[in-house]
Amino acid sequence: QVQLVESGGGLVQAGDSLRLSCAASGRTCSEYPVGWFRQAPGKERECVQGIKWSGGVTYMANPVEGRFTISRDNPRNMVYLQMNSLKPEDTAVYYCAVKDGMVFSTNPNDYAYWGQGTQVTVSS
Repeated sequence: QVQLVESGGGLVQAGDSLRLSCAASGRTCSEYPVGWFRQAPGKERECVQGIKWSGGVTYMANPVEGRFTISRDNPRNMVYLQMNSLKPEDTAVYYCAVKDGMVFSTNPNDYAYWGQGTQVTVSS
């Protein structure tokens, strides 16, 4: 089992930055791909960014390209999402998720382990 806890969300203004953190515990997940997802009210959960166990970024959604950066610290079992130049349309609950197996996926149904989420609200 893997337990994930996100933190770092909050209420900010457009143009501000936030850094989300995801702390993993339980079975080591340093070998598996990790994804940051978000879900806005009335919308489906979507993958924002993904990262391989080696630290290489494997996926970046077009709406966040150039503004968000994913990183991981395997010895500390931490994954981060640095979000700059935030926009109101970035408002959502953000989740980190760990997938069994080595192949990254943007499909949330492929992920076995999820955190509880952290709310990000961007005002205009």
